[in-house]
This record gives sequence, C-alpha cells and structure tokens, in this order.
Amino acid sequence: MLGIRVIKTAIAALGALYTAYYLGLNPALSAGLLAILGVEVTRLRGLKSAFTRFMASVIGLFFASVLFMTFGFHLWTISIFILLAFPILSRAGLKDGIATSSVIVFHVYAREEVTLSLIGNEVMLLLTGLGWATLINLIYMPKDQHILVELRHKTEENFAIIFRTLARTLRDPSFVWGGEELLFAGRAIEEGIRRAEISRENRIWQHGNDYRRYWSRYFDMRQQQLEAIGTMLGQLAFVYEKLPQGELTAELFDHLSGDVKSEVYEGGVEERIKTLEGRFRAMPLPATRDEFEMRAALLHLLLELKRYLAIAKRLKKQKDSLKTASERGIVKADTSE
Repeated sequence: MLGIRVIKTAIAALGALYTAYYLGLNPALSAGLLAILGVEVTRLRGLKSAFTRFMASVIGLFFASVLFMTFGFHLWTISIFILLAFPILSRAGLKDGIATSSVIVFHVYAREEVTLSLIGNEVMLLLTGLGWATLINLIYMPKDQHILVELRHKTEENFAIIFRTLARTLRDPSFVWGGEELLFAGRAIEEGIRRAEISRENRIWQHGNDYRRYWSRYFDMRQQQLEAIGTMLGQLAFVYEKLPQGELTAELFDHLSGDVKSEVYEGGVEERIKTLEGRFRAMPLPATRDEFEMRAALLHLLLELKRYLAIAKRLKKQKDSLKTASERGIVKADTSE
C-alpha cells in the first residue's frame, strides 16, 4: 500500500509540475508540493482532502489579502493572520487545509503585492496541484478484495478451531489450551475492519450502498461474535468435571465448527439448542452443589451461544441484497454462522 502511494504521489507531482510550467504559473514548484499534500489512501479521502485544502486556501488568501493591504507586508502581519485565520478554519472543519493555506499566503507575502493577477496565479496553482492529486486518486486505487476474502477465511478458520477446542474441553476438562486462535482471530478481524473501511471509501460510486457496506457489516459481526466467544470461555472455566450435559453441548460446538464456514445461515445449531434445552429439563436435578454450579455454567454457555447465533442472523436480513451482488459477480454472499 505504501509503495503504491509513493508511486501515485510521484506521478501526481510530476504532472502538476509540467502543467504549472506549461501554464507559466509562479512558483511552479508549489504545484508539485500541493499535489504531494493532496494524494490520499482512498478516493473518498482524496476528494475530501482536495475540497478542504482548496476552501481553506481560498479563505486564507482572502484574510491574508485584507491584512496585507491594511497593515502592509510585515512579519508581524503573518502572526495576525495566524491568530485570526487558523481558529476560523478549524471551527469551519478545514483544519487539514491550514498547511496548504499557509503555502499560498507565504507566496503573497514574498511577492509583496495583492493583485488580481497574483490571486489568479495562486488559484491556478491550487487547481493544478490538487487537481492532479485528485485525478491520480480517482484513476487508481489498489484492489483489496482478495485481502478481505483472505482475512475472512482466517477468521472463520480460527473460529472453527476455537469451537473444536471448546468441544474437546467439555469432553476432557483436563485439556489445556493456549488460546492463540483467539488472538489470531482478533487480529484478522481488526485488520478486516480497517481494510473494509478503505474498500468502502474507494468504491464511492460502485455497486450501490449494500455492497460498499458488506465487508464492514461482516467484520463487525465477527467482532461481536468474538466477544460472545470470550464469554463462553469464561463460563467453560467453571466446568471442571466431565458431565453428560457437557458431552451433549460439545456436539453443538462440533456442528458449529463446520457451520461457521458455510455460506448461508440455516439455523441448524439453533434448533439443536432448543432440543437440548428440553433434554436438560428432563434430566434429574443436580445431586451436589458442584454439579449444580457446573450445570449452571453450561446453561449460561448455551445462552451465550444463542447470542452468538442471533448476531449471525442479523446479517441474514441482508441475504437478498448480498445474493443479488453475488449474481452480478461482485461478492460471494456470506451469511455464515
């Protein structure tokens, strides 16, 4: 990503410099500097950056022109400009354009004149530098679809391992697990959320709103589910002996370890939970306090498992729109559990 941005910045700066020299703008090198400042990591940020820098520079140019014509071209006049203009630009939401605005104001100070010709020159420098940056931003952004798919697969694979481990622990409470898959899943989800935001900002006009938000919804779902898994692990710590109810619950996690990679939420585990709850109620009451506490922990574990599944079902509400996107070849629908 960094290498691509450097190449884009070099192309934008070169284009801005040649254009500025061709148009006779002075100083032409400033167009290259403005182009460097305007290159961003996504198309949306590029458009916002160009707008912010242009508006901040125009406003700053207005204030500076008034101050220079009123007080003259002195160093302390620049201090007055900073004291007045910078707070106004910040409150107007144009803080990111302060540096660009300062470059333009220093040009005017260096020329020691305020004329229509000079103002026109500065505006053209802005249009040239920021224009080339915007053009390069819009023309090319690196594709990250394959990265998002890979992160999804990593997340689902780690979830599957976690569920198999939960099942094994219920069958053999003495089993010791390092828990590294939790860390791996968390890192994949965090990176997925970051990449999803970049992907969304790069597709500002493509494939409709549903597709642009698909990956964000997916990794947000996984993040919430990972929190539910953490709570399950907390309840599992209270089950320190093998129980018949634990074996039945382990079968749920075995099933879920396969379902987590499925393309469509079918509700199979949810139905099994309902059946299992009925079987639990039909079983004899706990004979000891320890058994009571362990069975209570298993019940809480089932409740968290139901919350995990409920989170997945919220994505299923978007199934039709995702299926349409899949048919268009945009993305493979995923409402996995």
